[in-house]
Amino acid sequence: MADLLKDIEPLPQEFYEQPTLELAKALLGCLLIKETKEGIAAGYIVETEAYMGPADRAAHSYQNRRTKRTEVMFHRSGLAYTYVMHTHCLFNVVSGGEEKPEAVLIRALEPAFGIELMKIRRGIEELTKLTNGPGKLTKSMGISMEDYSRTLTSPPLYIAKGICPKNISSGKRIGINNSGEARDYPWRFWVTNNKYVSKQQKT
Repeated sequence: MADLLKDIEPLPQEFYEQPTLELAKALLGCLLIKETKEGIAAGYIVETEAYMGPADRAAHSYQNRRTKRTEVMFHRSGLAYTYVMHTHCLFNVVSGGEEKPEAVLIRALEPAFGIELMKIRRGIEELTKLTNGPGKLTKSMGISMEDYSRTLTSPPLYIAKGICPKNISSGKRIGINNSGEARDYPWRFWVTNNKYVSKQQKT
C-alpha cells in the first residue's frame, strides 16, 4: 500500500486559503491520508460541512468564542481541528485565515486504502458503514486528539488530490437543531448518490 501512495503529494498551503464554502466543495473527492505505526489508511472525502465563524450560530467560534478547544480555528488555514463530541473525535479543516475562525467538518469518506486496518479498528466488516459519519471515519483512520493543530500539508495526516466528483449536492447541516436560523443554511455538501455519505437526502 505504501507503494501505491508513494507518488501522492499533499495539497499545497494555497489550496486551503480559498473561501470556506468553496473549500468545503473543493475537498470533495480529495484523498485524506493518515499514517500510523499500525499502517496507512486513506479515503476519498465524500461529505463536508462548512462552519462560517463568528456569524454562524452553529460554529464553535460563534461570536468569536475563543477557548482552549477553538484556539486553532484562529490560526492559519490548513490545520487540523479535532474535538471530542459524545466520546467521538471529529476532524475539521481550519479555514478562513488567521483571526477568521472558520472550519470545514469532514463528515464521510469512501474507503480507499488500508481497508482491513479500518475494519479492525471499527470491529465491523460492512464496507459502507466504516466511514459514513464523522466519528466513524476518525476511528477507522486512526485520527485522534493528538492530531489537534497538525498541519495538513505533510505526513502523517494530510490531504492529497483525488478524484473529481461528477455532481455535488448541498443541503442543511446535521445535528445543529439548537442553532436558530443557522440550522437551515445549506452548508453541507456531498458527492451526489455516493453510498458512503452519512445521511442521504434530497438537494
